[in-house]
Amino acid sequence: MTDLSAFIAGLPKAELHVHIEGTFEPELMYALAQRNGVAFRYDSVEALRAAYRFGNLQDFLDLYYQGMGVLLTEQDFYDLAMAYFRRAAAQTVRHAEIFFDPQGHTDRGVKFKTMIDGLWRAKLDAERQFGMTIGMILCFLRHLDEASALRTLEESLAWRDRFIGVGLDSSEKGHPPSKFKNVFARAHELGLKAVAHAGEEGPPDYVWEALDLLKVDRIDHGNRSLEDAALVARLVREKIPLTVCPLSNLRLCVVDDMKQHPLRRMLQAGLVATVNSDDPAYFGGYVNENYSAVQQALDLSRDEIVALAENGFRAAFIDEAAKQRHLAALRGYATAG
Repeated sequence: MTDLSAFIAGLPKAELHVHIEGTFEPELMYALAQRNGVAFRYDSVEALRAAYRFGNLQDFLDLYYQGMGVLLTEQDFYDLAMAYFRRAAAQTVRHAEIFFDPQGHTDRGVKFKTMIDGLWRAKLDAERQFGMTIGMILCFLRHLDEASALRTLEESLAWRDRFIGVGLDSSEKGHPPSKFKNVFARAHELGLKAVAHAGEEGPPDYVWEALDLLKVDRIDHGNRSLEDAALVARLVREKIPLTVCPLSNLRLCVVDDMKQHPLRRMLQAGLVATVNSDDPAYFGGYVNENYSAVQQALDLSRDEIVALAENGFRAAFIDEAAKQRHLAALRGYATAG
């Protein structure tokens, strides 16, 4: 382990782009399938882990949605979330904002209450046990229609105090942000924050749409923004954060080699880039592994690593007092380390 890897391991950080269903490690998925008596095509953890290899976003999503099928009870959702929070805390994640996909559960008969109660109980326990701050972001599945998203948002209002914003995820190609203009307008009426996946596989135009039509506060991924100089200038001017996921980009062939990753160019352009794990159980690493992989591939300096961590806290949807507390801890660590 290099000195910088050790520095990253202890660095206080925020994680702003992680799908809780994407933290589903094969061991837990297999255990829940057995616990719930769910018919499962994989006869061992090893066979399941071997399936966690795929060539593109759709191959991944096919397995991702199949894995959701073993989540049936409140305890299942609690166990899934708590496993992530435990790992995140061990990697010195001090603030996490987790995405969850209600439609992936309610459409197969799981009650919204079952899902949200399990996730919420895990959030409260993790905050108490690990001293983290945690927010939850309700995401709409973009391969479904807007009417489904609107129904989901309206159903969620009984638990409005449990999530801080809405997001847009799943298959990007062929599903532009404009498809969801009305549901995001409704979310803004409710005072929710807004984020959207854009510019991962989709073109820079999708980032423009997310900004202009969905009026998002952050762009998830945003890699292809660099293809449009005017878009980059706007993102810099308006300080719109990008939640970048290096290992995800590599595994889904958004980049062919980590040495080609645009993260350093993002920083040099003045973009508010952050480092996150996306779907870490499937993509080969949690947040520390993402920091280390991109640091080694791009030879990022210690100051650049600290800047990325600072960006994470600055981009977080938390009150100013909590933000400054986290930043103070980060600066204290960086100064002492």
